[in-house]
Amino acid sequence: MSTALDKHHAMASPTPDEKFPSPSNSERHSEALEYELDGIHDGLVFPTEEERATLRRVPDSIPWSSYLIAFVEGAERFSFYGSSVVFTNFIQRPLPPGSKTGAAGLHGQAGALGKGQRASTGLTTFFLFWCYVTPLFGAYIADGHWGRFKTIWVALFIAFVGHLILIVSALPGVIETNGAIGAFTVAIIVTGFGAGMFKANISPLVAEQYKRTKLFVVTTSSGERVVVDPSLTVLRIYMYYYLMINVGALIGIIAMTYAEKFVGFYLSFTLPTAVFLICPIIMIAARNKYARTPPTSSVLGTAIRLWRHAARGKWSLNPVKLYKNFTAPGFWDNAKPSKQVGGKPAWMNFDDTWVDEVKRGVKACTVFLWYPIYWLTYNQLNNNLTSQAATMTLHGIPNDIVSNLDPLVLIACIPLCDLFIYPALRKMGYNFSALKKITAGFMAGAAAMVWATVVQHYIYKTSPCGNHASECHGVSPLSVWIQSGSYILLAVSEILASITGLEYAFTKAPKNMRSLVMGIFLFMTAISSALSEAFVSLSGDPLLVWNYGVISVMIFVTGCLFWWSVKDLDAKEDELNNISEGHVGFLRDEDKKENA
Repeated sequence: MSTALDKHHAMASPTPDEKFPSPSNSERHSEALEYELDGIHDGLVFPTEEERATLRRVPDSIPWSSYLIAFVEGAERFSFYGSSVVFTNFIQRPLPPGSKTGAAGLHGQAGALGKGQRASTGLTTFFLFWCYVTPLFGAYIADGHWGRFKTIWVALFIAFVGHLILIVSALPGVIETNGAIGAFTVAIIVTGFGAGMFKANISPLVAEQYKRTKLFVVTTSSGERVVVDPSLTVLRIYMYYYLMINVGALIGIIAMTYAEKFVGFYLSFTLPTAVFLICPIIMIAARNKYARTPPTSSVLGTAIRLWRHAARGKWSLNPVKLYKNFTAPGFWDNAKPSKQVGGKPAWMNFDDTWVDEVKRGVKACTVFLWYPIYWLTYNQLNNNLTSQAATMTLHGIPNDIVSNLDPLVLIACIPLCDLFIYPALRKMGYNFSALKKITAGFMAGAAAMVWATVVQHYIYKTSPCGNHASECHGVSPLSVWIQSGSYILLAVSEILASITGLEYAFTKAPKNMRSLVMGIFLFMTAISSALSEAFVSLSGDPLLVWNYGVISVMIFVTGCLFWWSVKDLDAKEDELNNISEGHVGFLRDEDKKENA
C-alpha cells in the first residue's frame, strides 16, 4: 500500500491518527520561504516557531524499501549471532568424552577446544573488537569511492568466505586436532572483516530510503494539528530495523545452541551460512527499488582540510585554553567560504551549509565518545553471563539459551515503545529527546550489571565449590532463570541507548559522510572491546563479583557525566536537525595539482 504523501517512494499506510491532508488543501507558512523546493518537500506546510514548541510531534510512515533492507540485515544477523553464540562453549569447554562433533546430549556440556574461560573471553572480545574496527574502512570506501551498495556486495562475499572457514574448523576430523584453533582464528578474522564493512553501510542505507528532512504540519482525522518530525521517523525506522536484527538473532541463537548441544558445532556453523545466502538474493531482486547515495570523492580529505583551516591560530600548549578555543561558538564560522578574505582556497569546493553539517557531525561524534563504557555491559552478555549460567541449575537447557531473553524482550518492547510509550510521553508534553533516551539507557545498563553482581554473589554462597564455581563439577542450586533481570534490563538499555545512537548518527551526519559517522559510532564498540580486555583478569573465579560490580559503577558514573556534558546540546536538538543540506563538489585536476 502507499499514500499520496510522497510521489517518489512507496510508503506503508499511516496509522489512523496520522493521515495527511492533500497538499492542495495546505497553506504554506512564511517560514517555508527559507527552504529550497526540491520535489520532496513541495506543498508541505512548515511549522512556525510557536507550532514547533506547542504542537504534538508524530513520525511519518516508513518506505517499503526500508523494510526490505531490514530483512536483509535480519538474515545477516541470524548468521552472525547464530554462529557466534556458540563461540564461548567452542573455545572454553573440552570435547565431551567420545564426541567427535562437540555435541554432548541433553545433560552434557557441549565443547571443543578446552582453552578455558579467560581464553574464551579474550577471543570473543577480540572478535567483537575486530567486527567494529572494520566499519571505519567500509565507511571510507563507501563514502569516497564505491558507494554503499557496491561496498555491501563486497562485504557479503568476504563474510561468506569466513563462514566457510568456520565450518571447516568444526568438521569431525578437524575439531579434535590442533589445527581447529588456527582455522577458527582465521575464520573470525575474515568473517569480522566482512561483517564490519557490511554493518557500516547497511545501517545508513536503511534510513536514507526516507527522504524528508524538514518538520511539517498536518491535521489528523480527529482535527488535531500535529508536527511530523523526520527525526522521529528515522528513529521509527531504526526501531523496526533493530527489531528485525533481533528476530534474526533470536532464531539463530536458539536454533544453533540446540544444534551445538545435540548434533555438533559443524551444524551450528553450517545453518547460519545457508541463511546468509538470503542476503545477496534479496539485494539482487530488489536492487532497483533502493534509493542510493553516490560516493563523493575526497569528501573525508575535504572535511579534514576544513577542520585544519578552522583550527588555525587556535592551538595552545595550555590544555584548558586549547579546549576553550576548540569549543568556542565561532570555531567553525571562520572556515566558511563566505568568510574568506581575498578569495577562498581552491580546495574549498563547498558552501557554508556543508560546514554547518560537518560541525553537527563532529558534535555527534563527541556524543559517541561516551559509548565505550556503556558497551561494557553488552560485552558481558557475550561471554561472562553465558559462563555464569553454566554454574547454575539449568533444568536440561543449554547454558547459552538464557541469553535469548535479550532479543526476546527487544522484540516485545520495540513495538510497545513505538506505538504506546513514546506517543504517550509526547502526548503528555514530555520531550523524551534522543540524548535523554541515551542517558536513561546508560542507567538501565548500570542496573543490569548490579543484578549480575548480586546473582554472582549468591552463586559463590551456594556453589559446592564456593567462589570457584566455574571450575566445579557440581552447580549452584539457584535456577538459571534468576539471571533474567540482567537480560531484561540490558534489552531496555539497548532500546534507549543503542537504537537512539543509530538514529543520532544518521540524522547528525552530512549526507555524503553518513557511512563514516555511522562507522565512528560502531567503532565505539571496538574501543569497548579493547577496554574489556582489561577486565579479562577479573573474568574468572573468585573475582567475578568485582568484574560486574566495577562495571556497574563505571557505567552509572559515565551516565551522570554524559548528561552533564550534553544537556546544552540537547536544547539545540531541533536547530541541529533542521540544518539544510549542504553541497560539496569535486576538485578539478588543475586544483589537485595546485594543492598537491
